[in-house]
Amino acid sequence: MSYTNLKLDKRGHTAVLFLSNPPAHTWTAESLADLKRLVADLNADREVYALVVTGEGAKFFSAGADLKLFADGDKARARELARRFGEAFEALSDFRGVSIAAINGYAMGGGLEAALACDLRIAEEHAQMALPEATVGLLPCAGGTQNLPWLVGEGWAKRLILCGERIDAATALRIGLVEQVTPTGGALEAALKLAEQVARQSPTSVAVCKTLIQGARANPLRQILPVERERFVDLFDTLDQKEGVNAFLEKRKPEWRNG
Repeated sequence: MSYTNLKLDKRGHTAVLFLSNPPAHTWTAESLADLKRLVADLNADREVYALVVTGEGAKFFSAGADLKLFADGDKARARELARRFGEAFEALSDFRGVSIAAINGYAMGGGLEAALACDLRIAEEHAQMALPEATVGLLPCAGGTQNLPWLVGEGWAKRLILCGERIDAATALRIGLVEQVTPTGGALEAALKLAEQVARQSPTSVAVCKTLIQGARANPLRQILPVERERFVDLFDTLDQKEGVNAFLEKRKPEWRNG
């Protein structure tokens, strides 16, 4: 399959997505639409358990949107792009498996929002991250104002969004924006190792667990706890549940069927 400004490489049960729109891997209406399509294609591929997203090259993860698109103040174009950003990154957030952002350089604006839409984030030590939209009279409209405070708390979210603060990888790790920092050039390898850990888990269990974890954002605890118990029982209808338990009892590696 071909996708605009996106290069897909499959390595075992892991799909590796390279953002590829040099020099800064900015998003376009076409690449956002194709990201949504790409995630749908991966969701339909039962052999894919994890998705690693990174920027092509050594300097940029993604610099977000090209501001030239907004220079003329065209509200219709702004509305269309905002919709495409939202649909693309919401699709990424809802990816069936585990998504890992390997932040290999600058992640700015919509670039950082793409990383925020992933389940996990690994940054190289030279990476820089920011949501600078208010600096140019805009705002992060692809989940930034919602996903960032969930990860780092309201105070740090306000520092990045309201004060325009740019942070380095060490600060991002300290405040919980990323889960790991690697030396320069090491994020992709670290993300692939984490994806290997994902592949040892039951893909059906992972999909259900991810839905429950993310459901905590929108549902009261007393409401989601009974759902958690029901989803536990539902797993007994899957092949993976039977395979996982029996493989453990037989002291062998499970062979997941993703079903």
